[in-house]
Amino acid sequence: MTLEDVKALVLGADEEALHYQHARGRGAYTTWRETQRIRRTADDTPELGWAFTVDRFTQTEFDPVAERIERVLLEAEGVSYRYAVDYERDSGYIHHIFDCEGI
Repeated sequence: MTLEDVKALVLGADEEALHYQHARGRGAYTTWRETQRIRRTADDTPELGWAFTVDRFTQTEFDPVAERIERVLLEAEGVSYRYAVDYERDSGYIHHIFDCEGI
């Protein structure tokens, strides 16, 4: 999986998602970033991919974009992820955290 593949995956769930940057002040927003290069060897052939994180910040309970992000990740071939949710009391944002790996 290339970074362009990761970008396409994320934009398939939220076309307004930003790489590295955030859009506070615009209400809900999604960011994504690569975190490390990963390698898997199958049949003595190395495959390269990326570990990446998708963060969704929203004040909407049961946010449809967060649900779309999970659906896109579920359907993506070669992608695994861990999903966590945090509530940021000071800002009122619900933080959906998708820690992913894609080969």
